[in-house]
Amino acid sequence: MKQSLRIALAQLDLLVGDVHGNATRVVNTARQALADLGADLVLFPELSLSGYPPEDLLFHRGFRRQIESGLAKVREEVQDVPVMVGFPEYAGTAIYNSAALISGGMVAAIHRKSELPNYKVFDEKRYFQAGAQPTVVDVQGFRCGLLVCEEIWEPETAQLARADGAELLIVINASPYEIHKQREREGVARARVLDVGLPMAYVNMVGGQDELIFDGNSFVMNADGAVVMRAPAFREGTYVVDFVRESRGRVVPQPGHIEPELSDEASVYGALVVGVRDYVNKHGFPGVVMGLSGGVDSALTLAIAVDALGADRVHAVMMPSRYTSSMSLDDAKEQAQLLGVKYSVLSIESMFEATLATLKNEFAGRPPDATEENIQSRCRMLLLMGISNKTGKMLLTTGNKSEMAVGYATLYGDMAGGFAPIKDCSKMLVYRLAAYRNAGGRVIPQRVIDRPPSAELRPDQRDSDSLPSYEVLDAILEAFIEEDLSVDEIEARGFDRATVGRVLDMVKRNEYKRRQAPPGVRVSRRAFGRDWRYPITNGYRR
Repeated sequence: MKQSLRIALAQLDLLVGDVHGNATRVVNTARQALADLGADLVLFPELSLSGYPPEDLLFHRGFRRQIESGLAKVREEVQDVPVMVGFPEYAGTAIYNSAALISGGMVAAIHRKSELPNYKVFDEKRYFQAGAQPTVVDVQGFRCGLLVCEEIWEPETAQLARADGAELLIVINASPYEIHKQREREGVARARVLDVGLPMAYVNMVGGQDELIFDGNSFVMNADGAVVMRAPAFREGTYVVDFVRESRGRVVPQPGHIEPELSDEASVYGALVVGVRDYVNKHGFPGVVMGLSGGVDSALTLAIAVDALGADRVHAVMMPSRYTSSMSLDDAKEQAQLLGVKYSVLSIESMFEATLATLKNEFAGRPPDATEENIQSRCRMLLLMGISNKTGKMLLTTGNKSEMAVGYATLYGDMAGGFAPIKDCSKMLVYRLAAYRNAGGRVIPQRVIDRPPSAELRPDQRDSDSLPSYEVLDAILEAFIEEDLSVDEIEARGFDRATVGRVLDMVKRNEYKRRQAPPGVRVSRRAFGRDWRYPITNGYRR
């Protein structure tokens, strides 16, 4: 009997819907893992053939045919090394989230996922039926229990696999990133291996898919709950670990490289860079255009864009008005020079004056208010969208989560765009990320980080004129959005009740704006988008 099993964890960035391309990646990666790494078994992520999440593509008849063709391609072209590949399995009218073990050109086993997540960003019960049986297979004399993602979050599947003779657990995953997620994953995995006394190999997807980011961080854990190998975050690669049968018959993974856990700022920044890179590249855009105001939000967005795409694919545009300070002009120019991007200065003053003149009679007898501020923002949108249309470059939006939450943004103005990189970053997190990026080499003028934030849409304007301090605002927003706390519960944390009520009213009142906002990278426990479904029209009162 063979005394060791070399398992390769293929941490890949796959494209939803590109079944042929994904199948080709599986074939080429498996061949390379055998030739270069001597793998005995290659693991691929959950739903690797379809990409994750495939959503309503699953209902399309043509998609079903492509999945069947992709699985046949892997079966026919990977003959020399067993592979475990995720795919949507069609069985009559039912669809299962399944994993196929393919060996010697044959499907040796299929495991149907039994635990279907239906919370946060997950909606699997809309598409899949749950499997019911454990799956334990023999791979070169090693009894492997097959699991898919959510099945390690509940004890039953691992226990059934152990009862059926499993000696180690193999788990394929499409587990999206959020801050502190890796810590949570490994905690859950530790509970499972300690419960059943078996080691675990865990492979995760990497890359961006609309709002979701998959961070990789694949790992191997021994039966004592210790991580013996961890792959890097946000990086494709194939990583091998040897599982050895000891003299007492116990299967033990051999120690490998353990990638250190990233800091909060490093992991969030990495997710933002991957999100922009994959959204732009997978859609085939030649680059991006964005407004650069001299403020910290656009400064951070510009740094992210350059790190994701390279300076030659980024165009920054400063669009001053009568209220734009010389400080903003100087700081925006300096940052554009530091990062080496194409930089344009296009004044909106004549557009603004022409618009006011056109509306003079309509506005007669009414004092200036936010209307005039919004017109400036929409003038800028016209210029940016014009450049986007003419060049084919996608417009990046620069608003943060704090602003989006309370509606401190202009619909059809600064909210316009194709992708919003920092949409799920609170204002205080924006400051932390800006400082983090500068620590790796100054790309944001320090004055941009230090100065009081202002939209510069009226004389001497400050964000604090309309909003509580961001330290207070962000804490209230986190309690409401991510923890679902009531006014009473938030007040009990030491916040002024009137302020809490005002903030929550702003959040509720501006849901209609958020429904029309572009997608953006999800990094928190609850982002506006897939896992925030608040009614626009409702009579609920706090």
